[in-house]
Amino acid sequence: MTTAAPTTRTLTGVPALPRLLARGALLSPLKRPRPDADFPRTRLVVPHLRVDLARLSAYERVCGFATGADALPVTYPHVLGFPLAMRLMSARDFPLPLLGLVHTSLGITRHAAMPAHAAYRLAVHVEGLAPHRRGTEATVVTEARAGADLVWESRSTYLARHRTDDADRTSEAPSGPRDPLPARAEWRLAGDVGRRYGAATGDRNPIHLHPLTARPFGFPRAVAHGMWTVARCLAEHGTPDAAVVRAEFRAPVLLPGTVAYGAEEGTCGRFELRGARDGRLHVRGEVGPYPA
Repeated sequence: MTTAAPTTRTLTGVPALPRLLARGALLSPLKRPRPDADFPRTRLVVPHLRVDLARLSAYERVCGFATGADALPVTYPHVLGFPLAMRLMSARDFPLPLLGLVHTSLGITRHAAMPAHAAYRLAVHVEGLAPHRRGTEATVVTEARAGADLVWESRSTYLARHRTDDADRTSEAPSGPRDPLPARAEWRLAGDVGRRYGAATGDRNPIHLHPLTARPFGFPRAVAHGMWTVARCLAEHGTPDAAVVRAEFRAPVLLPGTVAYGAEEGTCGRFELRGARDGRLHVRGEVGPYPA
């Protein structure tokens, strides 16, 4: 299969998410996902982005990070780059339908602390598609630079569920069960967590906002954003200035609800989020130093 040469497209600013969500929803029925499909080879770049400090403060409050410090939370560059990722994933030439796309994993490497007042160069591209036992998974890479220095990078995987043939199934098996980590906190989550996170980040996907808008997608109630769940865990856990974070999203968190945060001792080590009543695993991850 012949593919187009990679191209870089420079944007003057970050695109608005609502329009991208609407476009992705309209195009979703036309998509026919498969792991050998072509995908956009465009690298989107915003060369000079400054953080909106009011939105940052709202994000810190809803996720549980301390406010007022001149340093971005480790997950915040994902929020800055998410509209660029959505522009790629909502485009006609992206083969996976945006509706129903599930964020399955996140990997972050923060090379150094990131001052909130600094300007950053953001770049986002689709790295590739891969077969998954439940469909096709796309990997999206986001990078943030301060001047010429790479200070933060991430890889997120997004799954489009569809029927697969045996030949398309990945050899990777799902991670096996583990004993729960020691419980460190229990959080009662209000029904408006998704709306508050959406207001702070612009990510107003209907499954996160209200039971009435979540039910058409198969959820009895609104569900928390996956990126909120991992951010809330990391706000509690803490991360070194130079750190590697890995997280898997295992099951949605229904709102309202009660969850238990578990973790190993120290600022490096494993963490998880489970249902406080049924022990269902929602998120698990690990924080390590960089370089290892």
